[in-house]
Amino acid sequence: MPVLSDTSSFDWEDPDFVPRPVITLGAAGLDMAVTGKDATHEIDGRKEADFHHHRKGQFLLWMRGVLTCEVDGGFWLVPPGSAIWVPGGVQHRMETAGTVECYVVYVETAAGEVLPRECCTLTTTPLLRELIIRSAALPMRYEEGGMASRMMTLLLDEMALAQPGQVHLPLPTDKRLRKLVEWIMASPSDPGSIDSWAQRMDMSPRTFSRLIARQTGMSFGRWRRQLHILLALQWMARGATVQEVADGLGYENASNFVVMFRKVLGATPGRYLKSN
Repeated sequence: MPVLSDTSSFDWEDPDFVPRPVITLGAAGLDMAVTGKDATHEIDGRKEADFHHHRKGQFLLWMRGVLTCEVDGGFWLVPPGSAIWVPGGVQHRMETAGTVECYVVYVETAAGEVLPRECCTLTTTPLLRELIIRSAALPMRYEEGGMASRMMTLLLDEMALAQPGQVHLPLPTDKRLRKLVEWIMASPSDPGSIDSWAQRMDMSPRTFSRLIARQTGMSFGRWRRQLHILLALQWMARGATVQEVADGLGYENASNFVVMFRKVLGATPGRYLKSN
């Protein structure tokens, strides 16, 4: 089965240049900027890639660990059991946390016309996950016109039906607000109010609120909650407890954090992680 890892053990081909409309590879233990092959070992910890792009689109099914993907204008969080679509040519940077296990479907531009034109996270069905896993067992240059090609056609149809995911953090382009992002990411437990943040940025609270809404499509409170969810899932994937996460995000107690988490994702942290 093609699984990204040690490329020295076989004749590796860059999926961008393999003449097939759809190719699926599995991955365990690799930085996602790397493309490699067969392996079953896993790693724990954090991997980060620089900004890069692929000629073909990438549909990444995340099975274990947590993936964050940054593109111009946003962060996307991909928890286990979910997927992300990155169209071909889009500059992106990925970071993983926890033990990594995933599958990557490379899609030729013409074949991917049924898929979104912009980067987005997607929910997955059991059928879609099984098709992706099954297709990873095919050779990169599978025989065209037979069962393999029909499987890939069905896989594309199922990918096109995938529904948008929940954890997206829009990034403002305004230079002042990008500084705000840096401050909050560096100290997520800072309980600063709209008034205090506006004062630090030398603007009125009204101007601050309007700028946040215009740049992100969210209120400041909702935007900061999305950021807290993103950080919480990253930390828990690395083994942090709910209490440790609540403390790190500045909540008075774990119960308040659990209430916020359930409001956003529809389940307590324990149930959410178990179900995924």
